[in-house]
Amino acid sequence: MTKKEGLGQTERPEGVQTNFRNNMTYGDYLQLDQILDAQNPLSNHHDEMLFVVIHQTSELWMKQMIHELQAAIQHIVSNNIASALKMLSRVSRIQSQVIQSWDVLSTLTPAEYIEFRNFLGESSGFQSYQYRMIEFYLGKKSTPIMEIYSHKDEVKKMLEGALQQPSLYDVAIQALAKKGFYISPFILDRDWTKPYQSDESVEKAWLEVYQDVNQYWSYYQLAEKLVDVEDWMQQWRFRHMKTVERIIGFKRGTGGSPGVPYLRSTMEHRFFPELWDLRTKL
Repeated sequence: MTKKEGLGQTERPEGVQTNFRNNMTYGDYLQLDQILDAQNPLSNHHDEMLFVVIHQTSELWMKQMIHELQAAIQHIVSNNIASALKMLSRVSRIQSQVIQSWDVLSTLTPAEYIEFRNFLGESSGFQSYQYRMIEFYLGKKSTPIMEIYSHKDEVKKMLEGALQQPSLYDVAIQALAKKGFYISPFILDRDWTKPYQSDESVEKAWLEVYQDVNQYWSYYQLAEKLVDVEDWMQQWRFRHMKTVERIIGFKRGTGGSPGVPYLRSTMEHRFFPELWDLRTKL
């Protein structure tokens, strides 16, 4: 074996730059020094690093979801449904990634978690403002829950913006009205800070879309993308609930939340009820 062929060969490919003194690098562009310096476990237990990384990664994915949902809403308002479909597809792919992260976290056993749980203080995933933003954008609005964020003005202002504007489903329904479908005025001019409630006129409009797919193809695709997002959302909630149950059973959450019973109750909520109900009537 020649030296060039030997194990541990470190010769750089021809043309690859090595002097980055005056140039932006991969690490610079991604600000990796800041990102990789953000994992600071409070205990000495080996598995707390996993707990921190899983939750930080989930928050990064949620940031991207919010970015896509905001843009999708704007595209639907502008009647650019094709672009919105692409973004909603991306949201679903991101959801699948977050769901898989629960499989990794489930390798944390109850005996391991209890070794560092007390170091978490009152912090809890229930307090995630990005998760709340996603719920608001999907239509699950809640004014009382805003109290959790009263100590952070910037966060509260951001959440209030999402609370007070039409949700993804609201603008989808508005798009149906613009297309000529009859939608109850009560739905088109309602209080956006309230959670969405199922409406007969909306169900009839969607049902007509599903009964004539060729004529209303883009709206049919939009409806199915919305169903995808809710389907993945429910799987996300389920995996969250089962992972928590597996690790802490029915203990209360670190932030005082009821834990598993609360997580189970969230699975009963439907973001886009008519899109599920109409399937029985087709």
